[in-house]
Amino acid sequence: MSDIDALSLAVKRRCFLENAGFGLGAIALGLLDGRRASASPLPVADLPNFAPKAKRVIFLTQSGGPSQIELFDHKPGLLELAGQELPESVRGGQRLTGMTKGKPQLIMPTHSRFYRRGESGATVSDWLPHIGGVADELCFIKSMRTDQINHAPAMTKFLTGHHLTGRPSMGSWFSYGLGSSNRDLPDYLVLISKMKRGSDQPLYDHYWGSGFLPSVYQGVKLRSAKDPVLYLRDPDGLPRHLRRSMLDGLAELNQVRYQHMGDPEIETRIRQYEMAFRMQASVPELTDLSDEPESTFDLYGPDSRRPGSYAANCILARRLAERGVRFIQLFHPDWDHHSRLRSWCTARCRDTDQGSAALVTDLKQRGLLDETLVIWGGEFGRSVAGQGKWDSPEGGRDHHPR
Repeated sequence: MSDIDALSLAVKRRCFLENAGFGLGAIALGLLDGRRASASPLPVADLPNFAPKAKRVIFLTQSGGPSQIELFDHKPGLLELAGQELPESVRGGQRLTGMTKGKPQLIMPTHSRFYRRGESGATVSDWLPHIGGVADELCFIKSMRTDQINHAPAMTKFLTGHHLTGRPSMGSWFSYGLGSSNRDLPDYLVLISKMKRGSDQPLYDHYWGSGFLPSVYQGVKLRSAKDPVLYLRDPDGLPRHLRRSMLDGLAELNQVRYQHMGDPEIETRIRQYEMAFRMQASVPELTDLSDEPESTFDLYGPDSRRPGSYAANCILARRLAERGVRFIQLFHPDWDHHSRLRSWCTARCRDTDQGSAALVTDLKQRGLLDETLVIWGGEFGRSVAGQGKWDSPEGGRDHHPR
């Protein structure tokens, strides 16, 4: 069968006309698939010189722009330059937000202290003592940059490759490209920290959206609530066998609709209903931490006993990794410190430091770290210039995409 014949079977005329205005991305994706299928094998010289080992990703997403100046990127020379105007040769035309545009850009020294940790000698702040303790397991990448000055477009570009919405997130691409290794859970799961105080940074659904990929590849959000996934629990009085028969009947109706329309989203819906049925058993088992030994909570810290905390979500991330989930993404907001950097940034470090380091240690102890890529990062960094009074505890730092 030719590629054209296969395409005509997959996309019926009615479906094409119904979705033509929204399907340009899918058409492009289909062309990419065709090229991938027909392309000749890469020359040996272009292949990696080592066997890929990663089977999953755990992305510890710190939303709001953590200050690398206080955490990882040691700049001792700032102390000598403190209070001086940031030279234009250093700024290099860097955009400023509306909060600091037109105001003096006075250099602010680092508030934290740095130490060389591990055999690698990596410089890590004293605000992150636990992460410093696993420094030899980490690779610090200090060359990343963006061209977006504000949070939402920067996070969108960080996670989807473009500052405008509509493209698949990296978690969707991973689950699409690697395929499923778990029958009872989605390939892409999202956990959001339950904060003790409110955050100025909203987290939008498109950060874990599937864009023009089938919706089966979008992230599924696990909530720290009685129902971790909305609408998953059966209504009171509905026996499981009735739910099973209802889904079977619904699948038959959807198959009739698919034969009529040829819309691949209908098949996605059928698969998602079946996944939801299996998740009714797998999700409660996943989120029940009563089978974890005391040593687990000692490792992840006292906050790990609070449902929805970053540390508790790190434990869930490890449990998801054990169950074969491909892409696990934790979001921890409130890193946007335009003021009170010393108190607010240290608070976020206390939220995340022990849990992050414990996750790396736990995965290593269980033989999972060699096949798990753990990423810690935010959408951009902070400026070496202070915001507010550079020599005051109330001072902060503005956004710095570079």
